[in-house]
Amino acid sequence: MPILPILCYPDSRLFKVAKPVAVVDDRVRALVQDMFATMYDANGVGLAATQVDVHERIIVADVSEERDQPFVLINPELLWASEEKQLGDEGCLSVPGIYDGVERSVAVKVKALDEHGQERVIEAEGFKAICIQHEMDHLLGKVFVEYLSPLKKNRIKTKLLKQQKRELAGA
Repeated sequence: MPILPILCYPDSRLFKVAKPVAVVDDRVRALVQDMFATMYDANGVGLAATQVDVHERIIVADVSEERDQPFVLINPELLWASEEKQLGDEGCLSVPGIYDGVERSVAVKVKALDEHGQERVIEAEGFKAICIQHEMDHLLGKVFVEYLSPLKKNRIKTKLLKQQKRELAGA
């Protein structure tokens, strides 16, 4: 299972809207395994296919403390989101080292396929609900910094571009 390169903000490919998966086959299952390997290697709790430059509606996640409760959402559809919202610090593997407050619904209900092509409905609350909403945003071409003020967004963009230039110069 290769570790896939993760796109970093403000890479324009992060803003592409993902297409639905037509059929859950061996190619999709292999991608799911590679995405889990990549997510765990990067110490993340969720990863959308968009973040690894695959523009299909696939999410992998594991928000458990023990890192032993992985789940897959293929072609996820939001069925319901609570009106109650919570402001919490979010981070993202595509926005390394940056954390900021984003308001999200505290509970969601999502319909999706699993890695075997079986439809399932997931009801989630708390951190799991926030993770699902965050990753579903990626499938719509939205990165969490888009929720921040223009000033904060520009500061983050400038900081990450400088960091990427330094890394390229050192390579």
